[in-house]
Amino acid sequence: MTAEELRESGLLELYVSGSLSAEEKREVEEHLREHPELIREVEEIETSIISLAESLSPALPALIWSSIIERIGGIRTLPKEDTSTNWGAITGWAAAILCIAGIFWMLNKNNSLRDSLQKSVTETTVLQEEKEAIQSDLAEAEEVLSIIRSKDFREVTLPGNQAVAPNAYAKVYFNKKDKKAYIDATGLPTPPKGKVYQVWSLTMEPLTPTSMGLLDNLETSPQKLYEFEELPETEAFGITLEPEGGSETPTLEQLYTLGQVQP
Repeated sequence: MTAEELRESGLLELYVSGSLSAEEKREVEEHLREHPELIREVEEIETSIISLAESLSPALPALIWSSIIERIGGIRTLPKEDTSTNWGAITGWAAAILCIAGIFWMLNKNNSLRDSLQKSVTETTVLQEEKEAIQSDLAEAEEVLSIIRSKDFREVTLPGNQAVAPNAYAKVYFNKKDKKAYIDATGLPTPPKGKVYQVWSLTMEPLTPTSMGLLDNLETSPQKLYEFEELPETEAFGITLEPEGGSETPTLEQLYTLGQVQP
């Protein structure tokens, strides 16, 4: 076989793409030894295929490039002056491009799986944290319930002020001995923006209000149960709506609930 016949046969392209059988590979290598001028063409084909791969995909690690080069080993462009359809050469090109495309597909698939795994791990961590927070809230609520249900605590219901909030209500659980109180604020409507509920301890004669504290973040509180310590002597409890930060004295026009302690 002459050098020109070998060029037109497409065997060079199949040779560098690794698509030839062992016997065909030996035959091509014998022809290359007979026609040393064709070795340069083999090198040019290899350079062309690598350039084509680089234009089709992002840069790859050196280890992967080495694997590709070892696999395709050198693919050449067909001589431009040859206007006939060389199906052997086209087959070599297709085999090499499919090989490269397969590697890229596997890399992309691997990246997609890694991203999905990372997303699943993140979602699992978030769910675990939410579960732990809920369990902590439940444990805290159960502890508070066991305390306020004890015989040491008294319960006072604070009905809504008919002129301001007739449907509002609250409950107070207090222990005079320990000077501790819990306010159940589930019956209070969400305060307007810039406003906050303030709890007052009252003595009646003369009427003397003492601030116990604020019901902060009522709209986001899961249990709407507030603890107060250092409870003063009291004959009644009231809850008013005040500006953020609270007031020195109660705004009686915004008295939402009021309840008297029975002797």
